[in-house]
Amino acid sequence: MTSLLKRSLFLLIFILILPACYAQQSTMQQKDSLKFSNKIVPDAIWRETYVALSHYPELKDVPIEFKFKKNIKKSFMQAQPKIGGLFKKRKNRGYLVFINEKFTIDDEEFDITSVPSEVLVGWIGHELGHIMDYLDRTGAELLWFGMRYVTSKNYIREAERAADTYAVNHGLGEQIIATKNFILNHSRLSDTYKDRIQELYLSPEEIMALIDKVD
Repeated sequence: MTSLLKRSLFLLIFILILPACYAQQSTMQQKDSLKFSNKIVPDAIWRETYVALSHYPELKDVPIEFKFKKNIKKSFMQAQPKIGGLFKKRKNRGYLVFINEKFTIDDEEFDITSVPSEVLVGWIGHELGHIMDYLDRTGAELLWFGMRYVTSKNYIREAERAADTYAVNHGLGEQIIATKNFILNHSRLSDTYKDRIQELYLSPEEIMALIDKVD
């Protein structure tokens, strides 16, 4: 291979690789500049997480870890206190938001890449609403909350509607509506699953009414 050909090949490779390297570096610099405080966030969802967190100034210094997990039943995400810190002082308590990278509902598989960004912001905003609901509870109250959540459908409804309400009151109403519409208007999801969502969560109409009150 001649010297000229080698230089030409090197230049071609450099031209092809440089934009990708620059984009990656730019993305990392942008992420680092946001400076999540006491947050651990997977790269795949950091933009949507930042948008959702920006609506919750009360959670700025609260330790929260967003973590991918397999086989979360009947849900895409799940927020809970860290068990090891359950009986710590409330200001020192940490929280987990588990996220299914892929989940199946009625044989329909979803993953992070197939969920629109606005919908993902709404989902994360809803889970942050759960954390808001946990903040002022004692460890014993959180244990009681968990027991009632797994044994009472009425309590599930109360907790999920409370999380929706927190999200709407923090300026995420449009994203919560987008999340609901993503589910309710999805042609390949069963009526059984849609009925469950309609029964347990705020409806788009109820969310619009809350948005009007906030405005």
